[in-house]
Amino acid sequence: MLPYPSGWFCLALSRDLAPGAVLTRRFAGEDVVLYRTRDGRPYAVRPYCPHLGAHLGLGTVEGRNLVCPFHSFAYAPDGACVHAPGGRAPRIRLEHHTLCERDGFVFVWRGHDDAPPAWEIPGVPGAIPPPTAVWTADVLTHAQDLSENSLDYRHLNTLHGVAARELVPPQAEGPFLRLRLQLAPKPFPTLKITSEYSFLLAGVGCFRTDTSMPPLGLAIHLWAMHTPTGPRSTRMLVAAACTGLDGTPRSALPLLRQPLARSVARGILWGAVNALKDDLKIWNTKRYEPRPRLAAGDEAIGSYRRWVRQFYPPS
Repeated sequence: MLPYPSGWFCLALSRDLAPGAVLTRRFAGEDVVLYRTRDGRPYAVRPYCPHLGAHLGLGTVEGRNLVCPFHSFAYAPDGACVHAPGGRAPRIRLEHHTLCERDGFVFVWRGHDDAPPAWEIPGVPGAIPPPTAVWTADVLTHAQDLSENSLDYRHLNTLHGVAARELVPPQAEGPFLRLRLQLAPKPFPTLKITSEYSFLLAGVGCFRTDTSMPPLGLAIHLWAMHTPTGPRSTRMLVAAACTGLDGTPRSALPLLRQPLARSVARGILWGAVNALKDDLKIWNTKRYEPRPRLAAGDEAIGSYRRWVRQFYPPS
C-alpha cells in the first residue's frame, strides 16, 4: 500500500472559512481544525486541546484567539495559551500545520518527518478567480490514482469516448508536471470552443486544467483537488471558474458577461462531473498496481510514475 505523499492538499474553500468560522477536516488519517480569526487570517491546528484533550473543532473564535469548548482555554495565533479561567494561563501550546490560500482554496502542507514546505502552490496567472461551481466526492482509492488518471490517455477513449492527442508531452519541473493535450470531440461544438487544454499537476494533491473560449472572451479554469483522508480513501473536490482571456476576474468583466461567465463555469463543471461518475466506478473497485505492465501509448503514465516518486520517503 502506498504511504501518504508529501505536498500541499486542499482542505476547504476560502469562502467556507469565513471570519470566526471553525471547521474540522479529515486529513491523512487524523483531524485538522481550521479556523479564521476575526481579522481574516486562517490557521490550521492539531485537533486536541493540550489541557484535557477536548476537540477544538467544537471551539469558537474570539477576536484572534481559538477558544476550547470544554474549559474556555484561549489560544493565540502563535499557538500559545493566553487565557485560562480563574487563574494564570499554563505554558501549553497548540501544534500548527502550515497553511496557505490560493485561488479561493485553503491548502495545508504535509511533509515527511514534519519537514517544512519545499515549494509553493502556483496560482492562476493574473487576477485570482474564486471558484464559481464546486462538486465533491469521497473515493475509495489512493490520491495518486486520481492524479495519475490525468495522464492515462487510453481510458479517455474507452470510458468517455474522447480521443486525446499530445501537443506537448509531460514536462517535469521539480514538483510540477505540465502537459498540453488536444481533445475531441469538443464538449460544446456549436460554440466552437478550442479543444486544446493545458494541464498542471502540483504534487499529488492539486491538478488544474486551463483552456479558452475566444468567441466569448473567456478563459476557463478547472481544478481537481485530491486530499487523502485515510490509507485508501480520498476526498475529491472539483471546481470551475471563468476569467477574461487576459486574466481579468469575473467580477471585473462587463456586467453583461458576468452571468455568462458563471453559466459557462457551471456548464464546464457539469460536464466534468458527468465524466467523473464513470471514473468513480473504476476507482472505487480497482487496486493500485506498483509495477504496471505498460503498453505502447502509456508513455505518459511512465513519466508520471517517475516524477511522483519525489513525494514519498526513499524506499
